[in-house]
This record gives sequence, C-alpha cells and structure tokens, in this order.
Amino acid sequence: MTEPRVLFATYPWAFETPGGGEIQLLEYERNLAAAGHPVRRHDPWSNDLSNADLVHFFSCMGGSIHFCNYVKSRGLKLVVSSSLWITEETRSLYPIGEITAQLGLADAIVTNGDVESDRLAEVLELDRSRFHTIRNACDPIFAAPVDAALFRDAYGIEGPFILNVANVEPRKNQRGLVAAAKALGMPLVVMGHARSPDYAAACWADGGDLVRYLGPIDHRSPLLRSAYAACSVFCLPSTLETPGLAALEAAAAGARLVVTAEGSTREYFGESAHYVRSDDADDIARGIAASLAAPADPSLRDRVAGRYTWNRVVEPLAALYAELCGPAPSTRGAATR
Repeated sequence: MTEPRVLFATYPWAFETPGGGEIQLLEYERNLAAAGHPVRRHDPWSNDLSNADLVHFFSCMGGSIHFCNYVKSRGLKLVVSSSLWITEETRSLYPIGEITAQLGLADAIVTNGDVESDRLAEVLELDRSRFHTIRNACDPIFAAPVDAALFRDAYGIEGPFILNVANVEPRKNQRGLVAAAKALGMPLVVMGHARSPDYAAACWADGGDLVRYLGPIDHRSPLLRSAYAACSVFCLPSTLETPGLAALEAAAAGARLVVTAEGSTREYFGESAHYVRSDDADDIARGIAASLAAPADPSLRDRVAGRYTWNRVVEPLAALYAELCGPAPSTRGAATR
C-alpha cells in the first residue's frame, strides 16, 4: 500500500510560545517518521497542497476554519486535533459556531481521550463516530533516572518545593497555585513561557519571594527531567487538561502528581494522582498536602511509561491516515489553483 502524503499544519503564531500542543505536533512528526510513516510540515510559501493527500491541522484557534475550508476545497482529506474541553457550562466562553463549523469540515477529529470525544460530540452535536482517540504521550527518556542535583545546582534551589511546568496563562491557573503554595508556606518553582505577560506579572506579585520563575526550558534538556526528580510534588491545577503533557512527563519521572479534575486526567492517571478543583485554592492546597503525606506511587510511573509514549501512540494515528486515504494511490489535491 502506498503511504498517504500527509501535511501537518497549525495556526501561524503557534510556535511563538510553544506548549504541549506544539510539542505533540513535533513528537507525532518525529515518531511517525521513525515508524516508517513520514509526514511534512505545510509550507505556505510553496504549492504544498498539490503534493498531499491529507492535512492534519492542530488546534481550533480562532480563524483556523479558513485554512481548513481551503483544504477541503482542494479535495484533500482533513484531520483536526481539537485539544478542547468544552462543557455546557463553559460553552459560552468559546466561539462555538466557528469551532463546530471547523470540526464539521473534518473527515476525522482527533482527541486525547474518550471522555473528551464524548463531551465534544454531545456539546457540539457532532456525530460521535467521527471522533478518534489518539493518546497524549511523553518521550521514554522521562522514565530514565536523572540526578536531582543537576537541577538544584544549576538554579541554587534547596529543600522541598512544588513544581509547575506550563505556559503561564489563566488556563494553567498559576495564580491559584501561588495562593495554594502561600497557604502551605511552601516554595513554588514555575517553568514555561509567559504566554500572558500581565497575568504572569500578577502571579509573581502575589507570590513574592516564595515563587521562583525560571522561564522556558528546552523540552529535551536533562535539566527538565532533573527538575521532575527534584520536586516534592508536581502540580498542574489548570481549568482543564487533556491531560497535560508536563503531567505525563512528571508521572513518568516518578514525581508525586496533583492535577485538575477537569478534563481527561482521570482517564490517564486513574487513582494514582490527586485531583483538585481549579477554582478553589484551598482545594489545591489540600491536594498538595495529601500528595505530600502519601508515599510516592510507583504504579503511576509504570502506568505512564508503559502505555503513554509517543512511539506507541503514533501507530493508530498512521492507521487512521491510511484508512481515510484508502488503499489506492491518490491524486487528490492536484487541481490547478
């Protein structure tokens, strides 16, 4: 069977402050190639679509519908990774009409969890059969031991601390985490891009000397793995997660895990994590305290390292591409502009 010619695309400014969604795109690309299913990144400066059978678009960022609509007008198959968690209570916060229209164009909608598929299909009134769960994952390197001293020595950090690795923005809820850390009197270390500078400034003003903001760190740096090894607990109390790339990495590294209850987190971590309400700093503090009081659960590390690695999750994605494009070599997309 001829491999389908697949292009990856996303909204133009996605990699200005890359987060989990952008890392997911790059890891899909790298691991599909390693498994014998090469893909290419869409190049808007060339006649790229003429040499493609399928476009996989990542995100439902506002305005994305226009590119997706053009892809369909060229006769190509379209896959959209939604990375969304919308409920009846929160639907008013989103451009529901545009999101529904964009996903309605897709031949397949990729989510990170079954519960995410269920929720989107229900809220957006889309056919559930068009949703396909492709798990979020982490690199196997995060399960390899790294000395905690590497991180501590590099940044001069001693003693116990809470770790948060995420873009600093309201959805990641660092301000609620700062309040929880203050209630516990426990240092907090935050790593990631300040995607919302005003929000980040408010977080650091709230936290004072209790908070260390280290900025972004290269995702494949040993310092990141060492940070997971050094922390007393990793906390990601976002307004939603599906389930959070950094949470998977921290779990694979053996860290205690406190995560939001909203999203697909339970589908990944089961009873091996502590779940909190993002809108309640007292509950975040409770979850952190409970996690610290309990012994680290080795089954969490085994669960993530054994199930949720990129090399495992890309095979069903490659199978989805092949199913959509059919067994015969395709000439889709060859129309002249």
